[in-house]
Amino acid sequence: MEETFLEKAWDDLLSQEPQRIESRFKSLDDNSQKVVIEHLQNMVTDSGWHPMQVISAQKALETISNLEF
Repeated sequence: MEETFLEKAWDDLLSQEPQRIESRFKSLDDNSQKVVIEHLQNMVTDSGWHPMQVISAQKALETISNLEF
């Protein structure tokens, strides 16, 4: 069950669709949001990620940085 949740959460976060990214990110608690941001930043800066994953992570970070709380 947790694996399915995590898979769906990352599908949303890496969807390149601002509404899905925003909705999923806002549904997470503060600690989970921090973990997500750190992981997305690693995806953008670390080597070894598929180019489309890097693009998706960049879009997610851009969307998250524009959110108003």
